[in-house]
Amino acid sequence: MVSVQQWTGREARALRSALRMSTRAFADHLGVALRTVAKWESLGEATQPRPDTQAILDTALARATSAVHARFETLLSGSTRRSRVRADYETWTEDIDRAIVCLSRQDFTFASSLLNRWLGPNDPRGLDDKGLYLYGRSLVLLGDLQRDQGAILGPLSARRSYSNAHSLFTELDIPRRTAQIELSLAVVNEMSGELGASARQYEQLADDERLSRRDRARARLWVGTALSKEGNNEYAARVMTAATREFEELGEPEDWSVAHQKLALAHRGAGDLTRALHDIDIARQSGTVDSPMQRVRLDTAHGHILLSDSATRNDGLSVLDDAAQVATQYGLSHQLRSIKGIRRSYDGPPTAQRR
Repeated sequence: MVSVQQWTGREARALRSALRMSTRAFADHLGVALRTVAKWESLGEATQPRPDTQAILDTALARATSAVHARFETLLSGSTRRSRVRADYETWTEDIDRAIVCLSRQDFTFASSLLNRWLGPNDPRGLDDKGLYLYGRSLVLLGDLQRDQGAILGPLSARRSYSNAHSLFTELDIPRRTAQIELSLAVVNEMSGELGASARQYEQLADDERLSRRDRARARLWVGTALSKEGNNEYAARVMTAATREFEELGEPEDWSVAHQKLALAHRGAGDLTRALHDIDIARQSGTVDSPMQRVRLDTAHGHILLSDSATRNDGLSVLDDAAQVATQYGLSHQLRSIKGIRRSYDGPPTAQRR
């Protein structure tokens, strides 16, 4: 059985982690003040509990199960590696920022390498709270990457990455992060065809105070998206219009532009092509982000609207062809499937007649 000759904050934290207790539960378990445990957590090896508290920790360790002892020993034996990782937290943070930029440009290969250099070698069970936070953020970004590539289901999917990140941020007790991940999981449900479930999730999150006002407006917009895909276009347009006004009040030009893109598709579904073309023109002219993903989304929506009118069908096919080329170039599999699905729903003219 492992024993401790001299307890410091490092060993106390390892025992708490091995017992799988929160700081408050650990304090109650030992019968000490919460601020005492907080001091151990923050100072680590730089602090030593008083002699009477050393005896309390000895007793807690002695009474623990063999499984707790095994975890405790593993955590202590990995302290050298964890110290190295903590020294690299600044580099890890920089890599996360770089990965965000890469994802905005759909440079999935480089973004993946930046994230996996940290996700691969690190076991989250051996990280402190700062490391767990960075690990969770990396998982969220990996989920974003997988979602944009169309990998939404399965063991190597956005759903799995988001779910793992949700567990970490729940453990860290960061409500805003957990709610944001729930929003991302609702998007995955929508992408996988679970429209009713995703609409209900969006509706709940639209009134969830854990989220910022901007994220709640996004949830409201995405309620409309799910409703539109179900064919409830007129109601969807009303919901989206309310979200659009909120983005304008918040001063969020990119969200405002995206909202008009989605509004355009709702109006197309309702048969109002004049308003659909008006809204897609606003979206194309007002967007502040010129990324391959956004270009494909705008062109896909524009092409879909043009295809709805026999007079502009050739133009619609041409726009979709351009969108498909960009989607193929950047590996945007989900967008490419959407484009192919739209094309299959129309009987276009022969290729020779297209412009």
